[in-house]
This record gives sequence, structure tokens and C-alpha cells, in this order.
Amino acid sequence: MRIGLITEGGIPCASGDTGAWWQRLVRGLAPHDFDLYAVGGPLPAAPLPPHVRPVPAAGEGAPTAGPPAPAARRVHGRRDRRRFAEAFHALATGLTAEEAPGPAAGDGPAHAFANGLGALADLARDRGGLPGALRSDEAVRLLEDACRAPGARRAASAAGLRDLLAFTDHLERALRPLSLDWYDETALGAADLCHATAGGPVALPGLLAKRFFGTPLLVTEYGVGLRSHYLAGPGADGRSTALRTLLAALHGRLAGETYRAADLLTPGNAHARRWQERLGAGRDRVRTVHPGMPAERFAEVGEDEESGEPGTLVWIGRVEPAKDLVALLHAFADLRARQPDTRLRIVAVPAEPAGPGDHCAYLAQCAALAAQLFPDEATGAHAVGENPVSFEELGGPEAPTLEDVYASAAVVVLSSTVEGFPASLVEAMFCARATVSTDVGAVVEIIGGTGLVVPPRNPRALADACLALLRDPGRRHRLGAAARARALELFTVDQNLAAFRGIYLELLSHAPARHRGGSDVPFAHPAEAHLPGSWAPKAVPAGTGAPDA
Repeated sequence: MRIGLITEGGIPCASGDTGAWWQRLVRGLAPHDFDLYAVGGPLPAAPLPPHVRPVPAAGEGAPTAGPPAPAARRVHGRRDRRRFAEAFHALATGLTAEEAPGPAAGDGPAHAFANGLGALADLARDRGGLPGALRSDEAVRLLEDACRAPGARRAASAAGLRDLLAFTDHLERALRPLSLDWYDETALGAADLCHATAGGPVALPGLLAKRFFGTPLLVTEYGVGLRSHYLAGPGADGRSTALRTLLAALHGRLAGETYRAADLLTPGNAHARRWQERLGAGRDRVRTVHPGMPAERFAEVGEDEESGEPGTLVWIGRVEPAKDLVALLHAFADLRARQPDTRLRIVAVPAEPAGPGDHCAYLAQCAALAAQLFPDEATGAHAVGENPVSFEELGGPEAPTLEDVYASAAVVVLSSTVEGFPASLVEAMFCARATVSTDVGAVVEIIGGTGLVVPPRNPRALADACLALLRDPGRRHRLGAAARARALELFTVDQNLAAFRGIYLELLSHAPARHRGGSDVPFAHPAEAHLPGSWAPKAVPAGTGAPDA
């Protein structure tokens, strides 16, 4: 089977949870051939197995750092300008009309958006020039008309020229996949199945392959991109309310159209599944498939019942405000007042290249808070055994590997206010560690009764739960053993591969057969077409008459 695997380009393509997952997927499903399509950035630099073929992005939609290349600015003729105006008007109306994103039905805004998006895709394939048209004065004018039309969202109707220009710039970037050169019989047209690793703009090539070739579309999400957009917060990057309203509408509609058109959606947890169903995915087309994580590296720690340092709490993850380390530090101050021999290790996973300033600023804020909470005791990243709170970095001298970090923990703590699928929690379960977590995202689904869960932003509850486990080693060990058994049953790479192996075959078995020229599909050509020699009746010489019967 040939799979068109569509993933996000740039840094996330080579790193991060999604990048690690799809690389394990393609290596584990070696009998299939994978064509790798990276949207919005370069292909990964990591070596790929022989059955994985990277397909470079070319054409007018190829990723660029700024405005579209000059080749993408071709001028449409009058007929094509009329096609563009009709398509863009439908799309803009679908974005600005007062209705929450949801399933496309009837003549509602979601239906108008879907029609406009499809018409723009057809125009890009037939005539090109879409990136330039999306940045034209005509596009800005049509968008302004839609914002001012009766029934438009109140916030969108307040959009000024600066908001309209910023939005059309963002829209052009989001829709660049429509102008790629992947939509022919040598690229996505040759795929038996398209598998997108996210919804929204990343899945656009899969939507077009389904539109142009009828290729089945599978969408897997282990994080919800729309949720991340909402969490950017009011005033992010100096954006006005009107601009944020238009951006939220765009990403909501793109996600909703992805969920509506996909043959099957495989969210990584029930939290992501609820987002998909809220945006229009039918329950009969949604199937939860937990992400597979490598368990072998943690086997030694998980099987060692004597590992773990009494009184040691461990937090590990990316240092950012959503992890709420401030609440964790206050909880630890409360805990240490009742149990003075405890200590807290805060181990930071190296931040992605994007946004290192925020990482450093928040880390400095937390270190300053720790100094205020423990003024008579040294805090820092060194002399770990002597400090009540230590700030370390994974890969450094104090925390060389994940296994070493988890092996030192009596209890692993997660204090987040926002989470999707927390990988560190699953790693702690592989290591047979008791956990205390806040009730956010997919935490309860992952833990399943094998750890303690408390409300977020509640330092007192967090401290009480940690203290209860620290004072009861027997309970701690029982919960850790149960957590390891649950993780090995549900969250391994093998169970993930087995699930997608079956899903691929299921989707292909329900798809209409498509025989292509030169295909080696059995019985693609009638057997008599390959018989040697000539089987046509021989001509009878003129004047000899027909032979006697």
C-alpha cells in the first residue's frame, strides 16, 4: 500500500511529540511505502528508511519566509478574476457570518466556507496565481464587504484596514498548500491513502487529494491545533479583537472542514476527541488511538523496586506558564513546612528554538520565587543533594537522562493548568512511579485510577496529595506497579502500530478500486489482453469464397 503521509514542516517535522510519533510509525510499518509531504517548512534532516520517500514542496505554494515568490504573482484574466471573486466571497462570508464553527449543512456559513475553499482549490489547480490573488486589493475589498454585511460577527465588523491586511496575509500563508504541485497522478494521485498528522492547514493536501482523486483521508491528532490557537490569549502579538476573531474563525472553519471530510479521525485521547466532535466530526468516524511511546528504555527503572529516593518530588517538562510551576513551588513550601526532609527537582526539557525568551523569563521568575519561599536555604542548579529546590536541565550533569531523573523520584508531579496528552506522565508510569497530577486535558484518561489527581491552581490540594504518598511507601509502590501495568497495556509503540496496521487495511477495503496505468494490482487488466500472438480472424482472399462449413 502506498501512503501519502502529510505532516507539518519545519521544526515540528523533525522534533516534538508528533514528529517522534510519525517517525516510529513509518519504521514500524515497513511493508507499506510512505511518501512524506511536509507542509509549511523544510523536510526533516534525519535519515529516513528506504521505504519512505520525501516529496519536495514545489510550485506557487512552496514554503517561503515572506510574501509569495514572483512566479506566484501571475495576473489573472477577467474570467479568472470573476472566478476568484465568487470563490473568495463565499469563503469570506463563511468566516464572518455569525455562527459558531460546526458541521457543514444546508446553506449556512460552514457550507459557504467549504464551497469557497473548494472553488479556490480548483482555480489554483487550473490556472495558478492564487497566492497573489489572496494578497490583492480585490481580496481586501471582498473581505471588508463581508465584515460589513448584515449578519456578520459583531467583532469582525469592527475590523479596520490594518486588521484586514494582516488577516489576508495570514490567510494567504494558511492556504499556500492549495497551490502546491502535489495534485497529479505522480504524487498524491498515486497514493492509496492520505494520512495527515494534524487537522486544519496541515490536512489541506489530503482534502484536495480526496476532492480530485477520491483518495481516502485519515487524520490523526495528538494535540489540537485550534485549541493552541485559542490559548494564545487576548492581545497576543498586539492583535486586535477583530483580527483575533477572524483568525479564530479561519482556523475553526479549516478544522471543521477537515473533520467533516475525513473518512476516519484518530485522536490520541478523549480530550482531543471532544474537540473534534464539537467541531462537527461524526461519532461513527472517530476512533481513539493512544500514541505509542517507547517503553523499553524505562524497563530497568520500572522493574527495580528499590529505586527512588525517599522524600524526592520530580517535575519534568517544558518550562512555560501553562505548567504552573508557581503553584507547584507554593505547594512544595506548604509540604516542606510539614515534612522538612523533602526536596523538589524541577527538570526542564530543552526548549524548542521558537520562543526561547519566554522560556528563560518564566524560568527566572520561578527561580526568584523559590529564593523568596526558601530565603534561609540555598537554591540553584548545583549541589542537588543540599537544596530543597533544584532547577536542572535534561542532559546536564545533574540530569543526564530521563531514566536517571525518574529513578530518583519517590513521586512524579504534574502541576499544569493546560495539557493535551502529557508524555511525561506516561514515562513516569513506565517507570512504575506514583504520580500526583492536576485534572486537565487527558490526565484522568491516562492515569485511570493509578495515581492521585487534584484540581488545577490549588497548591494546598497538591501538597496534601504529595504528602499522603510520601508518608505511605506501600501505597506508593502499589500505585506505581498498577501504573506500569496500565501503561504497558495501552501506551506502547506496538499497540499503536497494530491499531494503524488494521486501520489502513480497513480504509482501503472500503475505498472504491482505482486501477492506474502501469499498476501491478492483480487483475487490473483482462487476461486476454496479454495473450501472445494474433487471435484476429484471418482474411479470406478475394474471389475464393467462404470455406465450406
